[in-house]
Amino acid sequence: MAVVKLTECIAPSFYSAHKSVQSEKITHYWLKGGRGSTKSSFVALEIVLGIMEHPDTNAVALRKVGLYLKDSVYEQLVWATDRLGVSHLWEQRVSPMQLIYLPTGQRILFRGADKPKKIKSTKVSQGYIRYIWFEECDEFMGKEEMDTITQSLMRGGSKFDVFYSYNPPKSAASWINREVEAQALRSDTVIHHSDYRSVPEDWLGAPFLQEAEQLRQTNETRYKHEYLGEITGTGGEVFRNITQRIITEEERQSFDHIRRGLDWGYGPDPFVYLAVHYDRKRGKLYIFYEFYRHRAGFDEIASAISTENPNRSEVTAESAEPRSNDELRARGIHITAAKKGPGSVEHGISWLQNLNEIIVDPVSCPNAAREFSGYELERTADGSTWKSGFPDKNNHTIDAVRYACERDMKKGGVSVWK
Repeated sequence: MAVVKLTECIAPSFYSAHKSVQSEKITHYWLKGGRGSTKSSFVALEIVLGIMEHPDTNAVALRKVGLYLKDSVYEQLVWATDRLGVSHLWEQRVSPMQLIYLPTGQRILFRGADKPKKIKSTKVSQGYIRYIWFEECDEFMGKEEMDTITQSLMRGGSKFDVFYSYNPPKSAASWINREVEAQALRSDTVIHHSDYRSVPEDWLGAPFLQEAEQLRQTNETRYKHEYLGEITGTGGEVFRNITQRIITEEERQSFDHIRRGLDWGYGPDPFVYLAVHYDRKRGKLYIFYEFYRHRAGFDEIASAISTENPNRSEVTAESAEPRSNDELRARGIHITAAKKGPGSVEHGISWLQNLNEIIVDPVSCPNAAREFSGYELERTADGSTWKSGFPDKNNHTIDAVRYACERDMKKGGVSVWK
């Protein structure tokens, strides 16, 4: 194999990621960034190098739509063999699409997720599939779809490397932007962000750099999203004061202004019970406990509330379900019905927006983290502006928090809850 210096192939921002691959301690690599960041080039190089180094391994490269395989991952991997000076050792086939390492017969296969049966039936004649690459993975329907694929492919081996490369969507509500925040908590996962500024200029060329600079000067927000890979938002985010992080046990022990609220649901809509701490002096709200269930029975609900709230402190509940509230009272839960009033939703959301910070623990409260970070205004039919009013969907935890903080939101001495 031709000797090629690492610095001649991989941009400096990927040196640490390369070391992680070499250490064999990491399984999942979420590689996000803007145009020209060379993240796809990095993945292609790692797969080619890995297969040549480990003779019992193979790879599968995927796109959501199979039609795009040839002009993206296939060409990128062909480029990698050429860049490493080993293209003479690889046979290129287009039908069926694959790259074959001639000395051993190892293969790089290509699959589109629009034909799931082909993925489930993917087999290799020798060794196992160690390397899995989801290119433009934000195009997939969600993490569950990709998990189904990896579960089919990750068989028969002791070490796997799964690469997810993508440009982050603008909206924090996008499933992949939310997912990566959760994945960052895993010990077997690397989250890597890159942009063109760490790439040698001669790799990109003068025209690319000129276009980037022109956009930076004329539309900085678009530049940040397209070239720096930043989540700039759509402009319709309702809560821009959200912080997602682990709330430590030490912090929890110090909470002395705990509020509790619940929002009723059973079938399509979930039942939600939340516990929060309101730090009035600093204008901060900590969301640290959630019970979020579909089709939960009264006994199950009462048990969950009693476990979190053994002292039977007050729980403010949605008032539209008086019989359900009575069922919980009969089971020893101290329920107070939220009071009605005009403009309740707008007033409550406005109060939450004006807090200095809303801290949500994404591990203990994943649904609250999802709903608060993803709650956005809706656009008009022509997409030119935003509809008035707040959308009444995907807001169950938001409603529970509004009820929990009812007494903190009093306006003129009158509660204004729906």
